[in-house]
Amino acid sequence: MSYFVSPSLPIRTIQIIFLILCFFVIFFGCSSEESEMDAEEDTKEPVKIVYVDWASEVASSNVIKAVIQEKLDRQCELLSVTLHAMWQSLAAGDQDGMVAAWLPLHEEYLDRYGENVENLGTNLEGTRIGLVVPEYVEIDSIEELSNYYKKFDSKIVGIDPQAGIMKKTAQAIDKYQLNKFELISGSGPTMTTILEEAIKEKRWIVVTGWTPHWMFARWNLKYLNDPRNVYGGKEYIGTFVRKGLAEDMPDVYAFLNNFKWSPEDMEQVMLYAQDAETDPYQAALRWIDDNETLVNSWLD
Repeated sequence: MSYFVSPSLPIRTIQIIFLILCFFVIFFGCSSEESEMDAEEDTKEPVKIVYVDWASEVASSNVIKAVIQEKLDRQCELLSVTLHAMWQSLAAGDQDGMVAAWLPLHEEYLDRYGENVENLGTNLEGTRIGLVVPEYVEIDSIEELSNYYKKFDSKIVGIDPQAGIMKKTAQAIDKYQLNKFELISGSGPTMTTILEEAIKEKRWIVVTGWTPHWMFARWNLKYLNDPRNVYGGKEYIGTFVRKGLAEDMPDVYAFLNNFKWSPEDMEQVMLYAQDAETDPYQAALRWIDDNETLVNSWLD
């Protein structure tokens, strides 16, 4: 494009024309750069986080999503699957990461898929699993269950059949000779619904339980003593990502690598989410607003 300015025009007019042309060049040049930047932003792949539908992992995964979207300015998609599918999809590279590996409880999956994923280490310490009853239940040990199988309707209420705690409970049934009990599988939400109904009616009930979980803040519950140490001691939750995430999404990788919090943090998010008018993502947003210093440390 060329512009012709007549030499007969006054100098003042020429200067004005020149300034107008400069304005158009700068304005449209900047607009073009902004459009290119916007287009580049729009082409960013969404971050894919996979998890299992347990109250604890719903809470942690929504916190991850909230930080990625609100702080890293990226879209994030959550996918709820079975425990096996969580590890399998991550190892296949179909998902970018997960913060839901209970170890050493999930050790068999780590043995199977460990070579195809990257371990970023612990994100939460102090977890625990076992059999849980309401405080009003008049026994304190797993050994006593067999004497009261009728009061428990011969049932131990569990969760996802692939969960490590379910395998441990099957071992407990064998080691403690709880032959008259049936282990009922389902989901975390189903288990807590059945527990809530039993507590309202003061019925005896035993469920598979774990810490952190909001149910300990809502109801008076206790772990049954495990003298044969079937369930082990305190465990931890780990973060794993797909191979190549560090190169593809360095900001997301750095955040997930820094992500560390406490059981109390997780339980607070879970409690927020129990409000009928608050969904898990809103609970996560509320929590990150209340814990800005910790969240910023993950992004440093």
